[in-house]
Amino acid sequence: MKTKILSVMMLIAFIATAQKKNGTVYIEHPSIDVVNQFVAASVAGDRSKMASYLTDDFKAYNGTSDRASDKGMDKESFLDNQMVYHDQLDYYNIVPFPNSYPDAIEYKKDNTDGAVWVQTWDLIKGVHKITGVKIDAASHRLYTLNKNNKIAMLIYYKNDGPIDEIRASFTDRKNGTIYNHHEYINTVRKMVYALENNDLDKMYSFYDDDAEFIDSSTPDYESISLAEQKVIDKQILDKYEVSSIDMVGYPDYLHYEMGDADVVMSWWNINLIRKSDKKAIILPIHYVNYFNKEGKIISETAYYNAKLFD
Repeated sequence: MKTKILSVMMLIAFIATAQKKNGTVYIEHPSIDVVNQFVAASVAGDRSKMASYLTDDFKAYNGTSDRASDKGMDKESFLDNQMVYHDQLDYYNIVPFPNSYPDAIEYKKDNTDGAVWVQTWDLIKGVHKITGVKIDAASHRLYTLNKNNKIAMLIYYKNDGPIDEIRASFTDRKNGTIYNHHEYINTVRKMVYALENNDLDKMYSFYDDDAEFIDSSTPDYESISLAEQKVIDKQILDKYEVSSIDMVGYPDYLHYEMGDADVVMSWWNINLIRKSDKKAIILPIHYVNYFNKEGKIISETAYYNAKLFD
């Protein structure tokens, strides 16, 4: 028993010595107010007001940079950068990331100047005026404010994906080839006309065993398996008879360069007879079928009006 008590006391002592405070975190602080005012000025495009919150020797650093010699942006360069967002984006805004709030941190160690760090988690929003690219990107910022409550340094972490897309959108670029005759188009036609002739075994033979199905009428676009789709098909065919299926226009096979995807898009009118009252129903439907390299359908999205089944 004495040994157990000694062990517990040693563990408590270890935990106590392993934890050591190095400052205070605030949810409300004058430095947070300054940062919020600076962000508001940025969104408003008020360059002079933004400048008033920054020290003359202000520096901004990209937190994801891999350059050891990165000297950051000086005050004027940073202000130029912020004005680009305001000038080139419609609906520009910076809002807190959902369920987040800024923190102000006063560190004790190595903080003889009384600096305060403010960290924020934000969403940068807007639509690029020329390219139409939407920005809805997470951003994390670390501000350092001096004892006069001026922002002396900013380290930012952001998603550059939308910016890259904006840059790429200034140049026309092909992304593959469209075919109006192709083996995959033949497969889709055979699949649809197998349904027309109630040959379900043949229809399902064109799908990969792991194929996924997405119904546009579902609110969350969750996919289901081939086995689950078979159950739904049976429920429909128990209530409706397929009298004929008419192709609308012609299918397109698209080979996308990006992602090396093979996709067939097709449009149909499925002519149904409701068995309960012999009512004729025309169901316009649009299929998007993805193929693997073995020529099997691995994904199908069906777009149609589910209200027609009411």
